[in-house]
Order: sequence, then C-alpha cells, then structure tokens
Amino acid sequence: MIAGFMQTRLMAGQLRALIAALAATMLLLIAGIAHAAEPVKISRDDTALDLTATTEIYTNQGEAFQVSTAAGADGIRRRIEVRSSSANHQGDWAVFALANVSEEQLERVIVAPHFRLVNSKVFWPDLGSQRIVAITPSEGFALDRQPSDEADVFRITLNPGAVVTFVAELSSPNLPQLYLWEPNAYKDTVNAFTLYRGIVLGIAGLLAVFLTILFVVKGTSMLPATAALAWAVLGYICVDFGFLGKLISITSSDQRIWRACAEVALASSLVIFLFTYLNLNRWHAHLGYVTLAWVLGLALLFGVAIYDPSIAAGIARLSLALTATAGLLLIIYLGFSRYDRAILLVPAWALILVWLFGAWMTVMGKLDNDIIQPALGGGLVLIVLLIGFTVMQHAFAGGAFQQGLFSDLERQSLALTGSGDTVWDWDVARDRVVTTPDISMKLGLSPGTMHGAARNWLPRLHPDDRDRFRATLDVLLEHRRGRLNHEFRIRAEDGHFHWLSIRARPVLGSNGEIIRCVGTIVDITEQKNSVERLLHDAVHDNLTGLPNRQVFLDRLQSVLTLASDGNQLRPTVMVIDIDRYKLVNDTLGVAAGDNILIALTRRLRRLMKPQDTLARLSGDQFGLILVSERDPAKVADFADAISKAIMVPINFANREIILTASVGLTSWVDQQENAAGMLSDAELAMYRAKRAGGNRVEPFQPAFRSFGTDRLQLETDLRRAVERKELSLVYQPIVRLEDAEVAGFEALMRWEHPKRGNIPPSEFIPIAEASDIIGPLGMFALEQATNDLKAWQRQTGDLPLFVSINLSSVQLLNNELYDDIRALLAKTHCDPHRIKLELTESQVMENPEQARLVLDKLRDAGIGLALDDFGTGYSSLAYLTRFPFDTIKLDKAMVRDDSDKKAVLLRSVISMARELNMRVVAEGIESEEDALELAKIGCTYGQSFIFGPPMGSDSVIRLLKERFPLTRRA
Repeated sequence: MIAGFMQTRLMAGQLRALIAALAATMLLLIAGIAHAAEPVKISRDDTALDLTATTEIYTNQGEAFQVSTAAGADGIRRRIEVRSSSANHQGDWAVFALANVSEEQLERVIVAPHFRLVNSKVFWPDLGSQRIVAITPSEGFALDRQPSDEADVFRITLNPGAVVTFVAELSSPNLPQLYLWEPNAYKDTVNAFTLYRGIVLGIAGLLAVFLTILFVVKGTSMLPATAALAWAVLGYICVDFGFLGKLISITSSDQRIWRACAEVALASSLVIFLFTYLNLNRWHAHLGYVTLAWVLGLALLFGVAIYDPSIAAGIARLSLALTATAGLLLIIYLGFSRYDRAILLVPAWALILVWLFGAWMTVMGKLDNDIIQPALGGGLVLIVLLIGFTVMQHAFAGGAFQQGLFSDLERQSLALTGSGDTVWDWDVARDRVVTTPDISMKLGLSPGTMHGAARNWLPRLHPDDRDRFRATLDVLLEHRRGRLNHEFRIRAEDGHFHWLSIRARPVLGSNGEIIRCVGTIVDITEQKNSVERLLHDAVHDNLTGLPNRQVFLDRLQSVLTLASDGNQLRPTVMVIDIDRYKLVNDTLGVAAGDNILIALTRRLRRLMKPQDTLARLSGDQFGLILVSERDPAKVADFADAISKAIMVPINFANREIILTASVGLTSWVDQQENAAGMLSDAELAMYRAKRAGGNRVEPFQPAFRSFGTDRLQLETDLRRAVERKELSLVYQPIVRLEDAEVAGFEALMRWEHPKRGNIPPSEFIPIAEASDIIGPLGMFALEQATNDLKAWQRQTGDLPLFVSINLSSVQLLNNELYDDIRALLAKTHCDPHRIKLELTESQVMENPEQARLVLDKLRDAGIGLALDDFGTGYSSLAYLTRFPFDTIKLDKAMVRDDSDKKAVLLRSVISMARELNMRVVAEGIESEEDALELAKIGCTYGQSFIFGPPMGSDSVIRLLKERFPLTRRA
C-alpha cells in the first residue's frame, strides 16, 4: 500500500514537471524569444562557407533581443540577451550558429558584402549599405571589426569542439549574403579581384581618353556620343569596383546615390549613342523629340537619386532594357534597308543583348556566384571596346583623292596650301614684301600694314633683332645664292612679341641678280616658349621659381673659386628647413602648403641683397649663399632675421599659421672645400638643429660629421641587442603616499653595450622610433615586464602590485598593437589589471582619432592607462575626458616648481583628477616633507629616488619580501 502510494506521488510529480515544461515553452513562445538555427559545422579544410541560408533574420524586435543558443557539446541550450549598440537601431537582428568539429582552434572571418548585384531586383533595387553594426557571440567578447570599404568583416576564433551562437545587429533587415572565410583565402580572393579590377579600370580609362581624343581629332557627332558612353561605363565601374571610395570619402548612403547616378548615366549615354550613331533624325523629326524627352526624363533621375536612389536606379535599369529592345528593332529595320551604320552595329548590339540578359539573370538571383558581378563590369568594357572599333571604322572610312596628273607647280601649290603656312614674297626689284594670307591680321594690325618695303618691318622688330635681320637680307643679296633661314621677334598690336621664322629661296634674274625671294613665314612663338620653359624648368623650381639644387651647387662652386683667389669673398651657406611642414600638408592640404612656401620665398627674398642666392633644395628645404655679409656677428643677425621672418603668422583660409625653421650654417674657411662638401656640412648642422627641437640656428662643427656614422652603427647594434640579451629592464618603485607602501613599479629599459657600456634610453629610443626596431623593442619590454611580474607573484604571493610600461607613439599607431598585447597576456597568463601603459600627450596627439580607438580597446581589455609627463605638453583638460586614462603622472618639473603658485596649481590638478575618478602619481619628489604635503592634498602615489632607485628583478623580490614578510612563501 505504501509502495502504491509512493508510485502515485511519483507519477503526479512527473505530470507536474511535464506541465511546467509545457508552460515554460509556451511562455517562451509568447515572449518572442528566438531559437538559434542548427549550427554550421566547420572543419579545418573549409575555406569558404555560405551562411545565408542558415541565418535567421528577425525584424522589429526592439533594442533588446533574446535568443536561445544552439545546443552545445553537453546538449544544453542557454538563453542570452543582446542589446543594440546604436541609438538608431530599428530592431533587426540575425542569428546563426557555428560548430568547430575539428581538434584545433580555427580562425575565420565573417563577411557581409555591402552591395551585391545578385538578387538586387529590377524595381526598387537594393543598392547596398552597411549590413551589420556589430556581432555578439554567445561566449567571449564582441567580435572585432576588420577594416574594409566593401563589406562588414569580423574576425572570430573557434576553440576545438566549441558551438557558438552569434547574434548580429543589423542596420537594415536586408542581408543579401553572409560568408564565412578562412582569413588567408579571403585575403587572396580580395587581392585577385583587386588585380582584375585594376586591369578593367585601366582599360576603361584608356578607352574613354582615347575616344575623347578621337573626338577632338575627328569632330563627327558619333564620337562624342561614344566617348560619353565610355565615360559613363568608366564611372559605373569606378562605383561598382569601389574605386570611387578611394578617391573621395563617401558614406554608405552616399554610395547608394553614386551607384544610382552611375546607372542613370549609363542608361542616358546608351540612348544618346543609339540616337546619334543611327542618325535617327535623318528620316523623322519626331524621333528626335522622343529621344530628347527620354534623355531629359533620365536627366531628372539624377535629382531623384538624391532623395530616393532605388527609384532612380530601377527606372534606369528599365530604360536600359527598353533601349536594347528599341535598338534591336531599329537595327533589324535599318539593316534590311541596307543602312551601313546599322549593319556595322550588329555585333556590338548582340553583345549588349547578351550582357543585359546576364545582368537580368543576376539581379533576379538566377546567377548567384561571386564572379558574375565583376564579369559584368568587364563585359561593359568589352562592349565599349567593340563599339569604339565600330565607330572608328565608320568615322575614318572614306575614299582617297581621285588619282590624276598634277604638274610640279600644282603639286607644290597643293602642299603649301595644305601645310597652312603663310607665303612670304619679297619683290626685291620693287622692294615690296607681301604675305599671303596677310600676316598683319595675326598680329592684330590693320590689313596690309606689313605689306610694303622691307625696311618697314624694322620698327616692329625687337631691338635686339633689327641689326641681325637687316644684315641677313644684305648678305643674301650680296652673295646671290643660298637660302634664307632666319628667326626673329616682332611686336604685335597688344605689345607682346611673336617669334617668326622665315624660310625662303632667292630667284635670280637673267643678269644673275636676285629679283625675288619667296618662301614661308611661320609663327613659332609656342615652340620658343616651350623651349624656354623646358630650359627654365631644368634649372629652376616650378613652384617658387627659385634655382634648384644643381644650380645652387654650380653657383656656390663659382663663388668658392672666386673666394680662393683672395678677393675678400667669404661666403656663408645656410640650409633652412621648415619645422612641421608635413603637418601643414596633412592638415590643410598640399595646395595650402604650396601657397605657404611661395609666401615664405617672398619673405626670404626681401632679406637678401642682389649678390646673394636663394634656392629650393627639396620640398620644404631652402639653401642660401650669403656673400653680402662677412662679419660673423652680422651673419648671425641675418640668420636670426630669417628665423623671425618665417615665424611671422600667415593667414590662410581664416586661420593663423605660425611656422618655425631649423637653420644650419657654415662659413668658408678651407680653400680646399668644394660646393658639395660645404652644402653637406650646412645640412648636418640643420639636422642637428632639428634634433634639438627645431626653431634654432646651429653653426656647423666638425664633430657633426661623425654623428651620422655613429647613429648608423648604433642602429645596427640595436637590432642585435635583443638576440645578444644586452637589453634589460629595471624597476623603480611607486609607493602609496598615505602609508609609504610599495604599490607598483615603473619598467625602465637599459642597454649594456659590450663596447660602449651603458647607453641611456634617451639616446637609443629615438633611433628605434625612427626605424622599424621600436616594435620588437616595445614587445620585448611588455613580455619581460609581464614575466617578471608573474615571477614576483610566485615568490611573494598575490600582492596588489602593478607594473607601468612606457609605450611609444609608433606602437600606438600600429593597428596590430591591441592584438599583440592580448596574445601576450594570454601567453603569460598575466592579469591585465596589473598592467598599466604610460603615454605622453605629444604621442597621443600625433593621431588623436587612431589613438582614441586603440586606447578604448586596451581599456576595455582591462589594461590601465596613464598620461605621463602631465604639465609639460598641451595639458588640455579636454584630453582627460576624451581619452580613457585612469591615471595621470605629474612631471617632476611641475612637482619641483619653486614658485608661489605651486601649491595652488598642484591642489587644483589633483582635485580635478579625483573628481574624474583618476589616480595621481607625482614624480621627482625631493623630500619626505613634500611627500607628506602631496598626500594631504590627495595625491595617490609617489615615484622618486627617495623611495628607491631603479633596480633589477631580483632586487625587487628582495624588497617585496622585506616590506611584506607575511606573504613570503617557503
């Protein structure tokens, strides 16, 4: 009986559990929680998978989306909730699941193309946009977006046997395609398509330019229509291949407008070409009106494309189909009428029909491979090429002159008329010059002005050419043989001089005297100007008009030759380099930089005397030969005047720009010195001034010559230092001021050179930053510091210590820094909260946007960020809120300030930092009294030699065991 009662209770419990499960399922369905699809199984050999069919799309789900994950290896399904990262999110989500069935970790990228011609439809087509805002996996961090202008690319890592559900936040409910690629295979595919696109773009550009040139050469109406079609195809390919985005910065919404406009231009140009080539207005005028209305209607679509690109593109695609159909009917009709143009167009139009059929199958989704879209772009270029050959065949077809008999005189007359030259006829017996056609008209004079006696030409000739012109004619008359080949300048009515060239032969009379001289006279002004420009450009700078480096060296050598003769010449060579000129170009543009160089050239010229020489040696570098001053004091004053002239503010585009210059100078003292050596010495002095911070004048010293060699050798030794284990880290304690306990250490790099001994970081770090060594050097410091921290924890226990590591600006601008640090922390198993990276304000401001993105990623990974040397750079309070720093380090110059305002300034900075939830580290504390005072006003940490000098890792362990004896392990 008891057993029966228990069995009844057990059956009742199972029934209640079943009812509860069914109720929970109903509640889930009512709540609208999505279920993940079956996971796509991935193995090591899978290089590319199409996830479109297995991806579930959920629309209008709101900013919070709940989904039930795919069953893991344990068969358990979990529920996760994902919130949108954008305030404008429409509530569209996509869910898919991946399962790694291999026994190794797999790296893959998820790719969602912004635009696909496949299945984009004819009416209201999908012209592309950003597809995915973010992807959140069911385990781990949100996926990192990879840089790409053509697709949304996210990198994922799947552990062996893992089953991960991914929730994608969509920017629109349309997700035409979703791929899973092996990274290297995707990169190779992109590179392969890039090469193909480059070739197609090059051919399309050459075709457009070539057809435009043909229009200039042969002005038939069909050539501009063909050229317009070629340019429209080039524009369409530029948009479709993503080349336009590399020329100008455009958003995804702008991309849709450009794509619609390209399709409208293609449709319009095809209509214009068909009408112009077939010369449809020859038979019926109303066809011209219909075509004009059609083209105007398509032109209005450019305005429609701005407001609704889909409508404009749909109408353009429909227009292409109608144009192809109308063209086919016209070609058939005119072909049977034996119209040559229609017959010649048959192959090209057949190719257009094939292309349109392929395009229709593509946009309707019947052709869906990845090759069809670039293949259609190449097909457009092939169509233009075939049309171009057809047009050239018709435009340049024509008969030759009817063959006949010509006398020598007629042949020469035809040749002279065909050349377009002016005939110059001098009747010597009557002393009368006649030109046919009248050259007076070309010079802006009244008709017949230049007709008459030869002496009447002299007043209009250039003064330097009058005697030579008269002498040339006299010699011809005196010798009664030879040819007249003379060039001279003549003044036109507007005051400008024209270069003319006379080529003539004398005609002898029966008495052997010259009775006539007949030939041609040609205006060669353009040729002369071109030659002068070439000669000028060969020795002068095109922008500033200053002599170039070769002329500068030639003049300097001439001056040195005169100086060696003892004629009291003592030349000084100066090399002037504009500081931060590259920043001007990067900020304001090259055009602004060129205008600034022209303004600076004018300023420098005003300081010089006629005997001095100013030249442009390179981009922002000028050379100056000073011979007007010999006294060293006056030379120094002149160099100072140059610096002050450059520092005068320049107003450009309502902005005031202040520049400085680094000036290196050397004076002539050695008679054996040559121009190249003297210029090299001045450049060495200039580079020394630049390394010293710029905005200074540096006289040359012989010791500068060995600096470059030493620097090169030091760079070579530095490359091998890591392998030879010459580099090491020392650690300076950072203590809490409230109890004087060690809170952390700053890692400082040391280099023990086998020959030169200890080399300070201030000497080898700039060399590393100027080369590619800083990357390996920085990773060495990070790896060594994390390993030492783990070693301290093993020896002393889990003490709440941190290690600060200095980061270079070159590392900060490296796109792979975040990934490298994450990999390093995973390798060393170091807690990221124990690592703090130190950066200066100047490093952050080299590229603020890039720096902010990298720092945000590092902050999100748990790594601390400290703003070093606060108070010495920009010190803008906006940086403290703009960048994710959690610590500021007060520079020792600010801490040791002896002014009366020191306490007020320190108290303000520390109070501000505490309000921003930031910790403060004071460097360079000189006494215990200062440390106590800083602790009273809220300073968190102190770092100075009074708390301990930099020490090795073993010394750190001994220090920790002494300060924290209870944490010592056996």
